Amino acid sequence: MKKGAKILALAVTPLGWLLLASAVGTAPVNDALISGDTLPATLSEFRLLIGKQGMKANQRVMPYSLNTPLFSDYAEKWRYLYLPKGTQLTWKGEGLPDFPVGAVLVKSFGFPADIRRPDDNIRMIETRLLLHRKSGWVALPYVWRADGSDADLKRAGMRTDVTWTHSDGKPRTVNYAVPNSNQCKGCHDVSGAIIPIGPKARNLAGNPFGLMPTVARVPVWNDPKSGSLDARAHAYLDANCGHCHNPQGPASNSGLNLNWDEKSPVAKGLGKRPVAAGRASGGFDFDIAAGHPDQSIMIYRMESLDPGISMPELGRNSVHDEGVALLKQWIKQLPDMVPHKEGAS
Repeated sequence: MKKGAKILALAVTPLGWLLLASAVGTAPVNDALISGDTLPATLSEFRLLIGKQGMKANQRVMPYSLNTPLFSDYAEKWRYLYLPKGTQLTWKGEGLPDFPVGAVLVKSFGFPADIRRPDDNIRMIETRLLLHRKSGWVALPYVWRADGSDADLKRAGMRTDVTWTHSDGKPRTVNYAVPNSNQCKGCHDVSGAIIPIGPKARNLAGNPFGLMPTVARVPVWNDPKSGSLDARAHAYLDANCGHCHNPQGPASNSGLNLNWDEKSPVAKGLGKRPVAAGRASGGFDFDIAAGHPDQSIMIYRMESLDPGISMPELGRNSVHDEGVALLKQWIKQLPDMVPHKEGAS
């Protein structure tokens, strides 16, 4: 850390701690740019993140982490919330955040050279912003330059090959996709409007924003000590699938609702026939065939990399081996059943 810098916070990443600091004398976040109607060409113009690869947060930019995050091709993520001075975060319903105009959600994606040492030799790929303007939420993807000096707006998205050493000591490569602006809406769409989908109170780790509603927290998907197998499987499905597969989401016409609040076993996929899957069904009859993960359409699609079959449709170009293993374990222990008697649709 540079002499004269001050520590703002310690942020928990999925694999460790990240020290956040801000240099004394740094100009404050550019509120006028956030609330205006322009689309800045570079990330640095907002002054949300500072330093090489944006590894330091400016003042009032608060780090947070999630118990069960969305899988994104094994990328590490750094999440922040910015609130303008004089505003605060409020909550509605069962722990849904209500962000003031001028708020910004920041999420950076990067890969360490060795996933077993997540804080070393990081290659930052992109930083996504969700700006809350009077007209609504605006999604902007910024791609980091090779030298880490700044990130450039790429509304059309892009692809880049990323290689790292995986937890088994073997190299892995993925053709990582930075989404275009329309694809951002594909995930952040509720009833036709862009909204944040990640920082619900139930999925926040700890108490990063001060006053929060008292709600039951979802478990950490890969930590058996944090919750039952059933709860961890549903937390994983909520984070990775529920933003589309919910009654107001873009996949509502499928009748498959994987959001945390869904109570109906059939709506969650147990013994449910797909409305329309075609070859994406893999020749199987049910979204989830209790007791039979290898006969479940859900598992078939999660293990596929075929663009016409794979689920989720966006945000991954590799199979999340550990996540699929969790769901297979969960489905296998479900009481064997004859699904069509459960009320297939």
